[in-house]
Amino acid sequence: MRCLDRLRNLGAALLVAALVGLGATGAKAQSVAETVPTMYDASLGDLRDAVAALVSSGEDEALPILRALGDGELYEAENGGIYIQTGRNQYHDALTGTEADTEVTGELDVIRINNSLRRDIAAAIGAMTLMSENPATRRAAASQMLSSPDEANLELLETAIAAEENAGVRTLMEEARAASLLETELEDAQFDEAVATIAARGDRTALSILNGARGGASEIQLAQLETGIAQINQTLALWSVGQNVWYGVSLGSVLLLAAIGLAITFGVMGVINMAHGEMVMIGAYVTFIVQEIIRTTNPALFDYSLAIAIPLAFLVTGLIGIAIERGIIRWLYGRPLETLLATWGLSLIIQQGVRTIFGATNREVGNPSWMSGAFELGGLAITWNRLWILVFAFLVFALLLLVLNRTPLGLEMRAVTQNRRMASSMGIRTPWVDAMTFGLGSGVAGLAGVALSQIDNVSPNLGQNYIIDSFMVVVFGGVGNLWGTLVGALSIGVVNKFLEPYAGAVLAKILILALIILFIQRKPRGLFALKGRAVEA
Repeated sequence: MRCLDRLRNLGAALLVAALVGLGATGAKAQSVAETVPTMYDASLGDLRDAVAALVSSGEDEALPILRALGDGELYEAENGGIYIQTGRNQYHDALTGTEADTEVTGELDVIRINNSLRRDIAAAIGAMTLMSENPATRRAAASQMLSSPDEANLELLETAIAAEENAGVRTLMEEARAASLLETELEDAQFDEAVATIAARGDRTALSILNGARGGASEIQLAQLETGIAQINQTLALWSVGQNVWYGVSLGSVLLLAAIGLAITFGVMGVINMAHGEMVMIGAYVTFIVQEIIRTTNPALFDYSLAIAIPLAFLVTGLIGIAIERGIIRWLYGRPLETLLATWGLSLIIQQGVRTIFGATNREVGNPSWMSGAFELGGLAITWNRLWILVFAFLVFALLLLVLNRTPLGLEMRAVTQNRRMASSMGIRTPWVDAMTFGLGSGVAGLAGVALSQIDNVSPNLGQNYIIDSFMVVVFGGVGNLWGTLVGALSIGVVNKFLEPYAGAVLAKILILALIILFIQRKPRGLFALKGRAVEA
C-alpha cells in the first residue's frame, strides 16, 4: 500500500512539474516554510519557481497558499511577510495562520500574476487534490472538474483514474473525464460513450453538461445527446416523485407529533381542546429558554440543548395540561360546545401571556451541529433536522404505544375510552385517568414544540398553524386510535406535497379538507374506528 502511495505521489509531482513548465529536476525540493519567503517582491519567473516548489513539497499547507495566489488573495507586506486574505479587511500569516495586526494590514499589496501562471496554478491544484491520499479530497477535486469541464484536465484525469483504487471516486473521475471529452472533437463512437457515461449519472449536473454539448454537435451527435437528455429527464422525474414522498413523510411526521397528543385527549375524554396548539407553542418556548440559558452560562453544552429541553418541555406542558383539566375541563364534561369555547378562550389568554413575557416577534432557536446541514441520497436532498424529527416522531409514537399497551395507566385509559361507565363501576378512578390523560396529551404536544422549534419560527402563533391540521389528522385517522393518527398524518402529508405543485399551498389544504369531508361521509369514525359498546352507542 505504501508503495502505491509513493507511486501516486511521484506521478503527481512529475505531472505537475510538466504542467507548470518545469523539467522533472527543474525544481529544488523545498519546504513550504522555505518557499513562501521567496515570493516577496518576486518576478513572474520567480513566482513560477515558487509554485513548482510548493507543489513538489507535498505539504498540506501548500494548497491554501496556491489557492490564494490563484484567486488574487495572497498579499505581501513591507516587512517581507506573506499574508492570505480571509475576509473583508482580515488577513492571516500564510505560514503561521496568525491574524495580521493593523500596522501590517495598512501596507499590504496583492501579489499579481498573469493568466498563464493562473492556469498553471489551477492545474497544479487539480493535480495535488486528485492525487491526494485523502479520498474526500480526491472526490471534491473530481466534482469540481465535473462541474467545470475543460479539455486541459484530460491528461490529469487519466493519470488519476489509472491510480485510483476507490470505486466511487474512480466513477466520479470517469464522469469528469467524459464531460471534458465532450469539450473536444470526438468520433461518433467516442461521443456516444461519453454521453452514455454522463447520462448514467442522471442528475441536473449531467443534464447541464449534455445541454451544453449541443453547440457544434453533428446531427448524429445531437440525436445521441437527445437520447441521453431524455434518459436523464426520466430519471429526474422518478427522483422528483421520491423527493415529494420524502417531503410528504417529513410533513407527516410533524403533523403526527402535533396531532398525537390531541388524539389521546379527544379519544379518551371527548374534549375538543382548542388550546392544544398553545401546548405546542409552550414546548417551543421552553426550548428557547433552555438555549438562552446555555448560551449565557455554558456555550459548550449547546449541542445537548435539545436533550435537556425534551424532558423539561414534557414536564412543563404536562403539568399545565393537568392544571387545565383540574381547573376548567372537569366542570364541563358532557358539554362539548362549552369545552370548545372555554379552551378557545384559554388559548387566547395563553397567547397574550406569551406576547407579554417574550414579545410578539419571532425568537431564534438554533440547530445543534448534528441537526445542521443536509446530504444527498441518490437524487434526494435530505436535511438533517427533518430526518431527526422523523426519527423523533416515530420514537414518541412507539413510546406512547408502549404506555397504552403495557402500563396500568394505558389499560385504564383504554377501558375509559371504550366504556366510561363500566370502567368507573369496576373501580377505575375516571377523574384521575382524565387528569393523567390530559397531562400526557399536553406533554406530547410540548415534545412536538421542541421538534417544531427546529424548522419553524418560534412565536406566540406557532400552535395556531398546526391546530386545524391536527384535528383533520385525528378525524381522518379515527378518534383515539394512535395507528389511525399515524396513517392519517403520513397520508395527509404526502397528498399535500403532491397537490402543492399544481394547486398551491392554500388550495392544496382546501382540497384535502374537502376530501376528508367526503371521506367521513362514508366512514364517520375514520380509518380505524374504536370498538366498544359506549363508542358504538
